[in-house]
Amino acid sequence: MHVSLIITIMAADRPGLVSSISEVLESHSGNWSESSMAHLAGKFVGLLQVSVPEENVDALSSSLDNLQADDGLKILIETAEPNNKKTPTKTLNVEILCQDRIGIINDVTEVLAKLSVNIEELDSSVKEASMSGGMLFCANMRLGLPEGVDADAVEDSLEEMSDQLMIDINLS
Repeated sequence: MHVSLIITIMAADRPGLVSSISEVLESHSGNWSESSMAHLAGKFVGLLQVSVPEENVDALSSSLDNLQADDGLKILIETAEPNNKKTPTKTLNVEILCQDRIGIINDVTEVLAKLSVNIEELDSSVKEASMSGGMLFCANMRLGLPEGVDADAVEDSLEEMSDQLMIDINLS
């Protein structure tokens, strides 16, 4: 029987980091299922899901622990619990672009939480606005919509907020 693990990784970014982790996984018959990795403020951060034979979990954990002595690498390993929650029937991609300010993510996520919308993915950045010289906040989200909530309801709720925050919303 295989066990699904979620592994969180953080370290000073350097070449070969992902390779060292994938080598340990392969040596314990771990299958790299999904991942999301990024370079943030000089750090490498990553999330990955692996499937590994149950009898190899302890040895894999020990080998990954041994890697942590290397250059401040931090690894957290959690067993993935079976997902018994009802999965959304629809997904929605939303792009937000607005003047950057403190609290934007909080405002957007509060609106989504009131609709019981699940944020499945969120990528955001702040970049310089070419015309105004200010800073722009950009976010791309993949949302899971619960039964009874459609794209129009999400769009209407976010548009109510956009008048205050000057948010451009592109739904697809």
